Amino acid sequence: MPTRCQPPQSTRPGFARPALMAMLILAAPLALTACAGAAEPPPAQGASRTGPEPARPAQGGPAQRGEASFYHDKFHGRTMANGETFDQNSDSAASKTLPLGTKAQVKNLENGRTATVTIEDRGPFVDGRVVDVSKSTARKLDMVEDGTAPVEVRPLRNN
Repeated sequence: MPTRCQPPQSTRPGFARPALMAMLILAAPLALTACAGAAEPPPAQGASRTGPEPARPAQGGPAQRGEASFYHDKFHGRTMANGETFDQNSDSAASKTLPLGTKAQVKNLENGRTATVTIEDRGPFVDGRVVDVSKSTARKLDMVEDGTAPVEVRPLRNN
């Protein structure tokens, strides 16, 4: 009978360990490949694993109302969601919902001034805000002094 310090002996010496080792060697790759596919769901039809599918610009649509704000100067020269560099003198704008590349008309509801923007970034990330515009666009809308303005954002039809 084995003592407490010694492992029990197999009835077939030399068989248990090599068989166990062979089973582990064969089972390990199977277990790893079985788990490999579960890490990430397959991409949606037409999408790619290398990045998001480019959004198609909106073809007109309902207007959004809310507050507009404009980009702080510290964002000048930074990369936007579309990969381009932000320029305060451009017509670039950010929207949480409109597809990148969408042209939209922004109307300041306090004074009636309008400007056309291109949605090239994501944001604003403040409740109630529907669009961030460049400082150049903020000047056209006459909202630089106040910093924000109530606006209507209407996607334009592509020509």
